[in-house]
Amino acid sequence: MSEDLHSALGEAEAISKGTRCTQFLFSLSLNPPENEKASVEAFEAAADMAEQKLGLEDHPRAIVFHEKEGRRHAHAVWSRFDAQTMKAKNLPFYKSRLNEVSKELYLENGWELPKGFIDRDLRNPLNFTLKEWQQAKRVQQDPRVIKEMFRDCWQRSDNGEALKNALEEKGFHLAKGDRRSVVAIDFRGEVYALSRWSGVKARDVKARFALDESLGSVDAVKKQITARMDDKLKGFVRNIDLNYRKMRPAVENQRTQMVERQKKERRRCHVNLKEPEEAFHLMPQASIMVAFFHWAKALRRCR
Repeated sequence: MSEDLHSALGEAEAISKGTRCTQFLFSLSLNPPENEKASVEAFEAAADMAEQKLGLEDHPRAIVFHEKEGRRHAHAVWSRFDAQTMKAKNLPFYKSRLNEVSKELYLENGWELPKGFIDRDLRNPLNFTLKEWQQAKRVQQDPRVIKEMFRDCWQRSDNGEALKNALEEKGFHLAKGDRRSVVAIDFRGEVYALSRWSGVKARDVKARFALDESLGSVDAVKKQITARMDDKLKGFVRNIDLNYRKMRPAVENQRTQMVERQKKERRRCHVNLKEPEEAFHLMPQASIMVAFFHWAKALRRCR
């Protein structure tokens, strides 16, 4: 209903007074990379993406634009309240969801991904814990992030050995492909052309690995990866089995105690049900209603 920013924020606060919610606003800063300029439309599109990711569609929203030292950035704020239901929108895992939006914006605009986005998504699976392994199996990696990783490793290395080590840290192993080209293989056995994914020419790859004779064939490298992955998975199985053996006595003791408690409860319920039933048949007709009352009371107590 408000027509200016200050009264709109005051209106959101007034609505919150009818509830016990103290954090009635959700704010978000929209700040592009230092060397990039974004249009007003791009800022609004970013706010729309965040809004959909957080489930704040149709909630009142305000965006404030301002420039500092020639750079434009913006601040968006949403009311968490639905005025019809007077309930605040719950925002679980909002940091993780906004990180996904941020990564998508970097990739869509062709901006260089921050190192944190690359390192968190691409790691050597041989260094995973069991929990991280299960998470990696559930999450599909974005090919754009993989390409950015290849480019970053290429730019940070000045020779073939350095590039090989940088890629192995991310779980990719180099091998000799067809026609003397160099390829990278991940732990799933997928083959990536190094020149294409690094964004360089084939002759640049050949020049960097011209004197390197240590690269094996694709089949040989795949067998090496399979053997190392088998050892890693067997290690997970051993750890699970060891933890089960340690926990089994305590779990078995809890199960035995639970069974005994259930037996005692069943015996008690059987006695409470049987005694009122026998008394019901032996009592005179005039006392039927009293017996029925006690029987029903015993039933409620057993439940």
